[in-house]
Amino acid sequence: MEQDGTTSFSGRTDPVVRRISAGDVVEALAAGLRDFQAVPWPGLATGAAFAAGGIAIVAMVAALGMSYLAYPLAAGFALVGPFAAAGLYEVSRRREAGEAISLRGIVAAVRSRGEIGWMAFVTLFVLILWMYQVRLLMALFLGVNRSFSSLEQFVAVVLTTSEGLIFLAIGNLVGAALSLVLFSLTVVSFPLLLDREVDVVTAMITSVRAVATSPGPMIGWAAVIVMLLILSALPAFLGLLVTLPVLGHATWHLYRRLVAPAG
Repeated sequence: MEQDGTTSFSGRTDPVVRRISAGDVVEALAAGLRDFQAVPWPGLATGAAFAAGGIAIVAMVAALGMSYLAYPLAAGFALVGPFAAAGLYEVSRRREAGEAISLRGIVAAVRSRGEIGWMAFVTLFVLILWMYQVRLLMALFLGVNRSFSSLEQFVAVVLTTSEGLIFLAIGNLVGAALSLVLFSLTVVSFPLLLDREVDVVTAMITSVRAVATSPGPMIGWAAVIVMLLILSALPAFLGLLVTLPVLGHATWHLYRRLVAPAG
């Protein structure tokens, strides 16, 4: 792993970013699985809460007669995953440091890092942008006053009409772009803010630098996340009970490879 450090205009040395390989991603994923196996209860609780949230969103839009929003809402809901996994980063940090792991300690550690709240706001802002672009594209390509009585009707229109196919293509492209932006801003930010006393801007810049320094492995990691989350959502989101904690722990270990220790 090669190192890449920068110095800000204030003279403060920013976190040193190291270049990683695909092998580092595989090793981080294996380490994440070991963390989950060693201390499963925080991951199971986090995965269960996240799965329950996904089920609640789908049930809510179905009850409101807006089932056509289930897909974009479920996809957008996945964007808050990095924040939801904050407690899992702390579990991995404590295991690494040989510290005791308790619910009170995990919650206290996350709450003590006020900058994490600002990162959560950034995540929420991108989620709002995601839903706005979905509604805008629906109005542009499917009609301002168009309504759908069921999810099946919406799917039929999207897959069998030229306007629907354009909506689907552009919507997925815009969604992919927003997801890549959020991934770049958060993949290192959340664990870095939990690990060190840095401001949220420095954390986001460091995260973007990490992606830019190792674009191949990091895009590969993003693809793994997307694939596993999609597979997890298919069985009524129940796959998140395992995949979310493993991905959360693995993100911590990948952060350790990407950012050199302080000092």
